[in-house]
Amino acid sequence: MKLTFTKMHGAGNDFVLIDDREGRVPWEDHFLMAALASRRTGVGCEGVILVQRSDKADFRMRFLNPDGTEVEMCGNGARCAAAFAHRIGASGTALTMETMCGLVDAQLNDKGVCVWMPEPAKKNYGLVLNVDGETVRGDFLVAGVPHFVVQVPNISAVDVQGLGRALRLHPAFAPDGTNVDFVTFRAPNRMSMRTYERGVEAESGACGTGAVACAVVAVETAGFTLPTQVKTPSGCDLVIDGDWRHNKCTGLTLAGPVKFVYTGEVELDELDMSGEID
Repeated sequence: MKLTFTKMHGAGNDFVLIDDREGRVPWEDHFLMAALASRRTGVGCEGVILVQRSDKADFRMRFLNPDGTEVEMCGNGARCAAAFAHRIGASGTALTMETMCGLVDAQLNDKGVCVWMPEPAKKNYGLVLNVDGETVRGDFLVAGVPHFVVQVPNISAVDVQGLGRALRLHPAFAPDGTNVDFVTFRAPNRMSMRTYERGVEAESGACGTGAVACAVVAVETAGFTLPTQVKTPSGCDLVIDGDWRHNKCTGLTLAGPVKFVYTGEVELDELDMSGEID
């Protein structure tokens, strides 16, 4: 089976996008989706995004991690899906997409794409964990997907792969695990972050929901105000805006650049289905 795809990235977070309005893509085959996402033997990406038909919105965004599992939300993925849907004629510049988190609004503009994010939930600030005999303090919340935010003095010196993976698999977050964001706060209302991403099982080029999580923690615990600017590992900036009501962040938006990289074709039957995940 031959599929046409488009490679995109949002602030360095790269995705394979597919027009699946006809419902032909076998997305429930996790091994096949993982093979497509493989950087060694597939197209390579941090997520496969399907634009499908919806009876509730302009389209449905179905997001699959590089391990083939479906997840509730991806901020940068949603921004790329909005731009892709507009390009293929599935929506206008102001649109609504259906996700596992519910309906998400988006707006295209000359600077990129802005999406309205799910309300932060299940907050547990000041969580103290033991990792290999060391104490790690952080703040947990769900920003569409779970995030554990750890403040560090030097973002460049963090062992994202080692410490990030240990925290991602910590029993405190069982059974589903969590994404782990390391953040260095910079005044005024600026920060730099790096993310160990669940499902990618490595450091992400950028993480939109992670940027939102870091911004919420900064505003609600460290005296930041909105809008807040987040520097990603790619060097791109993401801007988180919203309202401050009743001592919490609400009505949050995530804005930043999106880029179309190339369009190609892939033979699904020729992909390596060994089941090995990068």
